[in-house]
Amino acid sequence: MDNKTKKELIIKHSPGSTILKNSILAFIIGGVVCSIGEGLLMLYSYLGADKKTAGTLVTISLIFIASFLTAIGVFDKIARYAGAGTLVPVTGFSNAVTSQAMDAKSEGCVLGVGSKIFTVAGPVILFGLLSGVIYGIIFYFWNMILPFIN
Repeated sequence: MDNKTKKELIIKHSPGSTILKNSILAFIIGGVVCSIGEGLLMLYSYLGADKKTAGTLVTISLIFIASFLTAIGVFDKIARYAGAGTLVPVTGFSNAVTSQAMDAKSEGCVLGVGSKIFTVAGPVILFGLLSGVIYGIIFYFWNMILPFIN
């Protein structure tokens, strides 16, 4: 079988691309997650929290909801259809940490959960922190140099 025939066979039997469908679902579900967050923000503001505190409470609430849905096995079913709509917001980070803890719980608290809880989320935390430090250093030196440029 020559390469041309092989390529035609692969194209014929490959599933069609679902990029448009996946993008639309991610957009809709991501919008639903944001709408839930906005609803919680309005609720907490109505209950008397200032804007900064209400924002913190919304983040904590979304993390808790995502962790709870991960623990009962619902989050993965939603994420299968929603894709990046659930994985990009803070809910995805919560899912990554909680799912690792759930997988490692049979190995005990210290050697299981304690050592494996950040296997997926650890690099995100590390590189987020590292990029923040680098940005801070650049910002600091830029502000030191800026008065001499003007």
